Amino acid sequence: MRWNRRSRRRLLLVTLFALVVGFLLFTRLTVAPVVQELAKTRVANRASYIINEAIETQLQNENIDYDTIVFLEKDRNGAVTALKTNINEINRLKTQILSMVDELLLDLDINEVGLPLGSLILPEFFSGTGPKLPVKVMSVSTADASFRNSFSEAGINQTAHRIDMEVTITMTILTPVGTEDVTVKSTVVVAETVIVGTVPGSYVDVTTGTE
Repeated sequence: MRWNRRSRRRLLLVTLFALVVGFLLFTRLTVAPVVQELAKTRVANRASYIINEAIETQLQNENIDYDTIVFLEKDRNGAVTALKTNINEINRLKTQILSMVDELLLDLDINEVGLPLGSLILPEFFSGTGPKLPVKVMSVSTADASFRNSFSEAGINQTAHRIDMEVTITMTILTPVGTEDVTVKSTVVVAETVIVGTVPGSYVDVTTGTE
C-alpha cells in the first residue's frame, strides 16, 4: 500500500511537472513572439517621437534656421552663384541632438513603453488596458545622423532647397521574455528656403562638405 501511494504521488508530481513545462513551452512559442513584436513597436514609436522632439527643441533653443546652416554666395547683380554649408554648425547640431536622444531613451519608464496585459489577452476587447508588463531600454548601441538636401521647383524661376536630418538609433531593450535589438530611423526637416533665380552651379554638399 505504501509503495502504491508513493508511486501515485510520484506519478502525480511527474504529471504536474510535465504540465507546467508544457505550459511554459507553449507560452514561450506562442506568446513570446507577440510580446517581442509589441515591445519593439511601442519602443520604436516612442523613439521616433523623441527624435523628432529633440530636433525641434534644439532648433528652437539655438535659433537655428536656414541662414545659420547654409551660406549663399551672390554675384554683383544679387544672383545666387553658390551654396556652402556651415560644416561646424552641422556637426555641433548633430552631436547635441544625438546626446539628447540617448539620454531621453535611457530614461524611458514602464508607463511610456510598458505592454498593457490586455493587449496580449483578447486585444479585441482589452487592448491598452490592465497592468503593464515591464519594457526597458538597456542600452543605445549605435546612434548616427546624416544630413541630406533636395532641390525642387517652387514656381516660376524659383527653386526650393530643403535640408533633412535622418537619425538612426539602434537600441537593446529588455522585455518579459528576453532582450531584443530595435533600430529606428526618423527624418525631420532642419531648414528650407526658396531660391529666386536659377539653381547655383556650385554647391557644397551637406553630408560630406565637398563640392
